[in-house]
Amino acid sequence: MAREFSRTERVADYLQRELAGLIQRELRDPRIGMVSVTGVDVSRDLGHARVHYTLIGADSADAAKECTEALNRAAGFLRSLLSKDSNMRSVPSLRFYFDGSVGRGRALEDLIDRAAAADRDLGLRDEDEA
Repeated sequence: MAREFSRTERVADYLQRELAGLIQRELRDPRIGMVSVTGVDVSRDLGHARVHYTLIGADSADAAKECTEALNRAAGFLRSLLSKDSNMRSVPSLRFYFDGSVGRGRALEDLIDRAAAADRDLGLRDEDEA
């Protein structure tokens, strides 16, 4: 039997899709660069949403601090746009958080590549295995 999705998951998916488009189309703040919404966590009472995003060129929360502040300042505006487009009784309040998993993934990939190169240099690994 197919798993049914809870209301919070459906609202989170809707918010993720809509926010991704709204941020690109509607926000004109120069501090907000190429933002990608990676996930949304909605509270059980549908009152609050934690929006996780990545920013091209930023691998840490410190590097994306200005963007996070700009997005949090624009949260009310985005919420009002969402309320016009949706038929939800109330739109959750939005809070933006930088998602550093992409930067950590790049760092791990770099470590793996360096370890593989070191193994090849020592003759512990063939070129065909890479």
